[in-house]
Amino acid sequence: MGRRKLVVGNWKMNGLRAQLPEIAAIGELAGQHPAVEVGLCVPATLIEAASGVSGAAFIGGQDCHQKASGAHTGCVSAAMLKEAGAGWVIVGHSERRMDQGETDADIAAKALAARAEGLKVILCVGESLDVRDAGNAESVVSAQLLASLPEGAAADWLAIAYEPIWAIGTGRIPTMEAVETMHVALRAALATKIGAEADGMRILYGGSMNGENAAELMAIADVDGGLVGGASLTAGKFAPVIAAAG
Repeated sequence: MGRRKLVVGNWKMNGLRAQLPEIAAIGELAGQHPAVEVGLCVPATLIEAASGVSGAAFIGGQDCHQKASGAHTGCVSAAMLKEAGAGWVIVGHSERRMDQGETDADIAAKALAARAEGLKVILCVGESLDVRDAGNAESVVSAQLLASLPEGAAADWLAIAYEPIWAIGTGRIPTMEAVETMHVALRAALATKIGAEADGMRILYGGSMNGENAAELMAIADVDGGLVGGASLTAGKFAPVIAAAG
């Protein structure tokens, strides 16, 4: 099945209004590559301003709370993200799983909350280096995916991002064979829960994707794009990644 490539920048805790010209430039790049769906997930404080200059690139959030409202100081709901101008949201990033102690059940609930507000979702999964070295990566990450998968998961609103934890921001990536094996395993795991819908669901690779390795990574049959960290912070660094997807 033909799946449109999806390339999303995760700005993490980076981005002030001074970076709006970079967002506008990335939006222009997205317009030059209409075959690729391009987006930026920026800090919540920047969503409204970013959505006004992002052109052909969508703007997303980096997390949402599983509740619609309430006594959750410092948290942001899916409705708040949507009102600010977000169309997508990341859930389950390893940095939140580790730093905030989020569970698979939390991730599934967040995805459902986002879906209820009409947001599209990128659901992240990935293994530690210990798991990889023990030879258990595919089974552990497949189990994590199934435990995090929300009810009603469908390709029109959900994408999966495989990010080996040990590769995030380190410059290290798995071998191309290991990436291919993992993506095949994840699609097979999806098929056990959602059947033929798994054929259309995009599975992104994340973890030190950049302009130098993006083309090789996205040439792998089951790699449907990338969730990109540091290389998405400027149009100059993001441009070759977007071009590689097109």
